[in-house]
Amino acid sequence: MHFYVKDIEETTELGVSIGKLLNSGDIVCLTGDLGTGKTHITKGIARGLEIDEHITSPTFTIVNEYDSGRLKLYHFDVYRVSDPDEIYAIGFDDYIFSNGVSVIEWANYIEEILPNEYLHILIEKDLSRGENFRKITITPYGERYNYIKELSL
Repeated sequence: MHFYVKDIEETTELGVSIGKLLNSGDIVCLTGDLGTGKTHITKGIARGLEIDEHITSPTFTIVNEYDSGRLKLYHFDVYRVSDPDEIYAIGFDDYIFSNGVSVIEWANYIEEILPNEYLHILIEKDLSRGENFRKITITPYGERYNYIKELSL
C-alpha cells in the first residue's frame, strides 16, 4: 500500500495511525535515504503508542527505550552498525522478541538478521510532486501484520 504525504506533519500523522494499530511484539523496519523522514514517522508511531517522551534518533547508542505508552518502544538506528555481531552484542534478539514494539531505522543494513515477519516501511522523496513530498510504501511480511490493511490517513 502506498501513501503520499506533503510534509513532516503528514508523515508524523501517518506514523500515529500506524502506532495505534501496532501490537505487542511487532517489528517495524524503516528504509529510505537520509532525510526522508524515518525519525519523523517513528515519532508518530510513538505518539500512536501513547508515548509522551521526547523521541530522538539513537544514532550513537543504537537503541533508545521508551516505556511510558501502552506498549514499550525500542527505537533502533543501525546506520553505523558495520557487523551484525555488533547489534547482537546489545541483546538485539531480547528486544525484538519481547512484548514491546521494535522500530528499526536503516533496517536494510541488517536484513540478514531480521526475522521473517515484520512490517516494512519504505520512505522515498517524490520530487515530481515537490521538494517535501514523500511516497511511503508499507509492506507486511507475515500474516500477523494483515491488520495494516485497515490503515488510512
